[in-house]
Amino acid sequence: MEILDRWLAQFASAAWGLPLLILLIGGGIFLLIYSRGAIYRFLGHTIEILRGKYDNLDNPGEISSFQALSTALSSTIGMGNISGVAVAIAIGGPGAIFWMWVSGLIGMTTKFFTCTLAVMYRGKDSNGVVQGGPMYFIVEGLGQKWKPLAIFFSLAGLIGALPVFNVNQLTQAVRDILLVPNGWYKEDTSEWVIGFILLAVTSIVILGGIKRIGATAARIVPFMVALYFISVVGILIVYADQVPYYIQLIFTDAFGANYFKGDAFLGGALGGLVLLGIRRGSFSNEAGIGTAPMAHGASRNVEPIREGLVAMIGPLVDTLIICTLTALAILVTGVWETSMTNGVTLTSVAFGEAIPVWGTYLLLICISVFSISSLFSFSYYGTKCMSFLLGAHRAHWYNYFYLLSILVGAVTTLDMMINLIDGFYALMAIPTMIGTIALAPKVIGALRKYTKALSL
Repeated sequence: MEILDRWLAQFASAAWGLPLLILLIGGGIFLLIYSRGAIYRFLGHTIEILRGKYDNLDNPGEISSFQALSTALSSTIGMGNISGVAVAIAIGGPGAIFWMWVSGLIGMTTKFFTCTLAVMYRGKDSNGVVQGGPMYFIVEGLGQKWKPLAIFFSLAGLIGALPVFNVNQLTQAVRDILLVPNGWYKEDTSEWVIGFILLAVTSIVILGGIKRIGATAARIVPFMVALYFISVVGILIVYADQVPYYIQLIFTDAFGANYFKGDAFLGGALGGLVLLGIRRGSFSNEAGIGTAPMAHGASRNVEPIREGLVAMIGPLVDTLIICTLTALAILVTGVWETSMTNGVTLTSVAFGEAIPVWGTYLLLICISVFSISSLFSFSYYGTKCMSFLLGAHRAHWYNYFYLLSILVGAVTTLDMMINLIDGFYALMAIPTMIGTIALAPKVIGALRKYTKALSL
């Protein structure tokens, strides 16, 4: 296990090297400049879309735009927002959050392009059902000669979509918040019991397909965002005098890297801090990775630009709101300097410091909803990849592999799981960004027609 742990750490570091940083962030900046930042003007119009103004049940697809966004958010709003932020602060200090914000702002444009393409160039699986995602828009938009790139994405997606990180951190939270303090923890059995319970709950939903996943996500995502928002705002009210100082520190430390404890990148700590923030931001909002286009590609929306505008809300909610709330809770309570813990346990310490007695249990409720909702959505992404590779009639095989991985995630270490998913996320981003940049002119052309037709 130690050898595997080291190998996965080396794999993740190599995958998240300078070439990927240039492709993911440089590509996002290119798309932002190329579109002249147009999408930020349409936030009001996007709200109208989400409210169902343009929904049509007769359109092809399986779920509504709101359900597609909820499905995508149920995977992105998860442990990356709680544990991932804690990891970023523990290693990089407050400045890491600034670079997560940069990732989120750029990610809004990236998601607009990738999810527009997911509807613009939908394909059909072997059963004749309309599907979307990077593998389909690469083949349908760029031609069959690009199919090896689509296959590469799908192969990486089989591993990248596994729920091992979310399960690992939920297990850790249940152990540290509930079992250990109450004397209920059994060293040889507790993790396995948690794993089997999660396996049972997840199987009930994911074996019902995307319609059940979308309907479930649409119900619980607004609830979980509101609950977490209210909880953290309560903490910030208690520590209101500390908030301005730490917001300022996030900006100043972003270029000072005074608290950075990780590996240097491009010859210095600042480079390492930038990479850490971008890496954790990408893990959180998944912009440019290619998962969200698979959910939005199943939308009944026939207007590609409209679906892209809906999708861009994802990084806004995920990184700029939820991640910021988590970061401020950890910073204002001071636990980031006084606690030696990492991951979800660090966030738990912050909640316990701010809300004695029941704060950690409130966080456990939020964590449980976040993690379990993520388990539902990621299974869909994996089955889409399996369907593309081996045919829709074999896609259900992936669910059994997926369910088995829940047990693996429950009994392994945080570092191993985060390096595994980080590495394969990096591999998924390569074909997604190459295909998106190559097809960017098609998106701009469609955007011009759409805005002209609606006089936006």
